[in-house]
Amino acid sequence: MDLDSLILQLLDGAPITDQGDLQARLKAQGHELTQSTLSRRLKRLGVQKVHGRYRRVEAGGQVLPEVSIAEAPPNLLVLRTAPGFAQALGLSLDSDPAPGQVGTLAGDDTVFVAVLPERLAEVKAHLARVLAAR
Repeated sequence: MDLDSLILQLLDGAPITDQGDLQARLKAQGHELTQSTLSRRLKRLGVQKVHGRYRRVEAGGQVLPEVSIAEAPPNLLVLRTAPGFAQALGLSLDSDPAPGQVGTLAGDDTVFVAVLPERLAEVKAHLARVLAAR
């Protein structure tokens, strides 16, 4: 097995949270790399630290922060995300609205989604599915 394949296999097999851990696992497999060489190889493979662990990110893919959804009855959903991502999230939601979604208002890390009151649970479920799939 070549080194690149081994690195990807190790990353898929266990949550690796730092490069030192990955270096030790590679050394145990007979591959001794410096930290800078490993870092360059990870970059070339499209590996990034996502939610605290190293993972391969598809070319052109974007690492997006987690989003939580809370209800604010009778007609609001509150989406919380990382600072700086709410505006893009709001634009994305507005570009393909769920049936019953009236509009959004985005700040820095929070998006309010106005919904027809009778469709609150339905829109929440739809947004949860869409966000989970990204």
